[in-house]
Amino acid sequence: MANQKDIVAIGRAAIDLNAVEINRPMEETETFRKYVGGSPVNISIGASKLGLNVGLIANVSDDQHGRYITDYLNQLGVDTSQIHVDEHGHKTGLTFTEIKSPTESNILMYREEVADLYLAPEHVDAAYIKESKYLLISGTALAQSPSREAVLKALSIAKANNVKVVFEIDYRPYTWKSLEETSIYYELVAQQADIVIGTRDEYDMIHRYVNETDESISQILFSYQPELVIIKHGVQGSKAYTKDGAYYEGKAFKAQVIKTFGAGDSYAAAFLYALVKGKAIDEALKYGAASAAIVVSSHSSSEAMPTSEKLESFIEAQENQTI
Repeated sequence: MANQKDIVAIGRAAIDLNAVEINRPMEETETFRKYVGGSPVNISIGASKLGLNVGLIANVSDDQHGRYITDYLNQLGVDTSQIHVDEHGHKTGLTFTEIKSPTESNILMYREEVADLYLAPEHVDAAYIKESKYLLISGTALAQSPSREAVLKALSIAKANNVKVVFEIDYRPYTWKSLEETSIYYELVAQQADIVIGTRDEYDMIHRYVNETDESISQILFSYQPELVIIKHGVQGSKAYTKDGAYYEGKAFKAQVIKTFGAGDSYAAAFLYALVKGKAIDEALKYGAASAAIVVSSHSSSEAMPTSEKLESFIEAQENQTI
């Protein structure tokens, strides 16, 4: 199809307010810089900047924040035709970030009655999802209704039309009512996805996986739909398991870390970019790690997402240092 999307993402669209005065607690911070945020939005931006054809299904507030998000996405080439403008006064979620040190970054989220959780099943267009190679589901969108049902509808459409489903776990405790509820819905979607991506801590939000090894988690998932399981371990790197028995390890790249958030979104964007471009899984792990290193070395998450040229130059420079 001429207009086929490489990736259609669904879920949270928000505003990040990152502390300008770094190395200080939030109580003493007076200045913040505004960015577009939210895991599926960040991944969409990252994939688009790398050169993929990307679209977003989301619900945004009918105000300045909602227009800021949509306008920014348009500027970066993300298709916004499926972004619904909220009709009931729900506001965009806000995320304040505290950057105390390169290793201590905290997030304060305002998530009560936010617009993204009011994405409804009727806002999901089946024809739009059918025209994509991948559907990216972000775990936060499963936390409440009607967003939960909108995601499950999108998942069902993808499965019926041979669209690969990527589940990026994206656990945000501020949104969920209980750990039991989190576990139920994460396991439900993970079992139906083709690719599952998350940190080890995020996999541990599924009760069944808590005492399992990384390999055994992958084997449990392979008894269902998944074909590829990625388990991230921060600076220790990442592991990839495939249903046909292959195993890969990806190393983390050195970075001049400013803050720790944003790494997961940038990792997912570059990893999926590599898969879409037909690169091997070990190369995809390398792309994900490199993109994460670039983003944690920047003040922003969305604005720091690299182009393919910057990403490949970074990888080449890092690899040359190790020769």
